Amino acid sequence: MGKIDTKKQFAIATLGCKVNQFETADMIEQLKSEGWHLVGFGEPADLCIINTCTVTARSDAESRRLIRRARRNNPQARIVVTGCYAQVAPHELELMPEVDLLLGNNEKQSILYHLKQGTHQITDLKSLKESGTLRLTSFAEHTRAFVQVQTGCEAFCAYCIVPFARGPSRSAEPDAIISTVKRLADRGFQEVVLTGIHLGLYGADLSPPVTLAELVSRLLDSKNRIPRLRLGSIEPNELSDMLLSLLSSSPNICPHLHIPLQSGSDSVLRRMGRKYDSSFYRSRIEQAAAFLPEAFIAADVITGFPGETELEFMETCRLIEALPLANLHIFPYSRRAGTRAALMEGHLQSAVIKRRAELLRKIAAAKLDTFQQRFTGRCLPVLGQKYDFENSLMTGLSRNYLEVVYNSATPLLNLESVVQIDKQQYGRLYGRCKISTHKQGACHDQFT
Repeated sequence: MGKIDTKKQFAIATLGCKVNQFETADMIEQLKSEGWHLVGFGEPADLCIINTCTVTARSDAESRRLIRRARRNNPQARIVVTGCYAQVAPHELELMPEVDLLLGNNEKQSILYHLKQGTHQITDLKSLKESGTLRLTSFAEHTRAFVQVQTGCEAFCAYCIVPFARGPSRSAEPDAIISTVKRLADRGFQEVVLTGIHLGLYGADLSPPVTLAELVSRLLDSKNRIPRLRLGSIEPNELSDMLLSLLSSSPNICPHLHIPLQSGSDSVLRRMGRKYDSSFYRSRIEQAAAFLPEAFIAADVITGFPGETELEFMETCRLIEALPLANLHIFPYSRRAGTRAALMEGHLQSAVIKRRAELLRKIAAAKLDTFQQRFTGRCLPVLGQKYDFENSLMTGLSRNYLEVVYNSATPLLNLESVVQIDKQQYGRLYGRCKISTHKQGACHDQFT
């Protein structure tokens, strides 16, 4: 093995969403191609990159903390800041003496070029609408591969800064996605997750337009098929009947949906600028559960939105309790400069928001507990992800997004096994491996 050039060591810290993780992985590959060597954040490095998030004020504060930490640990290093915080508030970051170079989200795609140029560059993302299709990126996490097929958002919900940070919706070409997924399948990946900032808008910007359902249908063709295909978050008004039909008819697409709710109160939904009401959301979730009775259906919920009354909050609680949801992602509202909500009246005290978030977490825990209990005594196909050598235990993910721990004398990483579920404990399912196979397709039967 050749000696590592200690003058080309780089570290990178990533905050925020899966898309940021994709883009970090892409930057890492670009840098490695030029002979750079990745080290842990906090280790000695010549280059430190902070890929920031700006969803909340807390995200901004964490980004600034990491920038200061990078300079403190590496006084001579070059500190480069990119990501959503850099995109929407470069004027704030320019005031930090620790920052050497500021780059926007679009600049991540050509990080080597911008490092050589050495000047701040923040592309106006509005200009990207007519500049062509999205550059497709993917990355592997353990045994699953993630493919970013779309980025950008044009919803402009009152609480959200993302459209300003990510720009208008742009999609990757279907043929490029299909080739990428096929290549991942040929490399042995058992699961591919399609993701985006606003996944349900996929293909609307292409010529001719393509829908997400049409893309999924092509990916399910026998020539391109991946053993397990999973979808990222989809808005309720973009969950089409065709997509539900594909989910229910194909054994290769995982019965797992993430459908943001945000509020169960119609008045709050209107103030948020959401494009549906609670009755529409209820009907879509109930229809999804009818199509996919074993599906793990999760929802995002924001509590403490400006002006949210106790009555409006209880409307949200009652709707959630009535719906066949398996889990919730709870977001206590946080004022974000640059959004319409930041200028609204009626911002709530943090203690009120905290109390409401805690109640929603209890509802979510009960939902998950009830959903998990349904599978005790049954068999689930589980993809092995981690192995505990000391205790001879695998941890894996079922098709319907349940974490399962099961016995195995040898590592069954990246292999789908049929697991008999014996019990539920500590938010997980525990069971015994009944069948394991190296052959793709052997464990694709529906749950027994």
